[in-house]
Amino acid sequence: MSVLRVPVIATVIGEGGSGGALGIGVANSVLMLRDAIYSVISPESCASILWRDSGEKVKAAIALKNSAIDALRLGVIDEIVPEPLGAAHRNYDLAAANLKEFLKKYYYALKKMTPEELVRQRIEKFAAMGVIAKI
Repeated sequence: MSVLRVPVIATVIGEGGSGGALGIGVANSVLMLRDAIYSVISPESCASILWRDSGEKVKAAIALKNSAIDALRLGVIDEIVPEPLGAAHRNYDLAAANLKEFLKKYYYALKKMTPEELVRQRIEKFAAMGVIAKI
C-alpha cells in the first residue's frame, strides 16, 4: 500500500490492531473515531508478555496508549473524528455523517497532490514514526 499512486485514507472505527495497525499506519492520512482503539497488540496479549498475567490488561492498556487522544499526541493519527453521545453505535447516521465530512476534507487535500507526491508523503510520514530526536 505504501507505493499506491492514489490518496489513501485509513480510519480506525472500532479496534485497529495487530498486523492491521501497520497497514493502517501506511496511509497518507489516518483518522480515528474518538472512542476507537489503535494498537499493535491487545492489552491482554501485552500483559501476558510483560507481566506474564493477562489479568493485568488494564495496566497494559494504559501503557500501550491506544486511545484516540494518545494516538493523536504521538503523531500516529492525523485527526480524531467526533462520535455521537454514547459512541457511534448509538447513532449510525450521525456517526457516518461526521466521518463523511472528515473523509471529504482529507480526500480533497490529498487530491491536489501528484501521484509521486502522494507516495513520497506517505513513505516520509511512516518513516518519521517512532523517531527519537536528541536535543
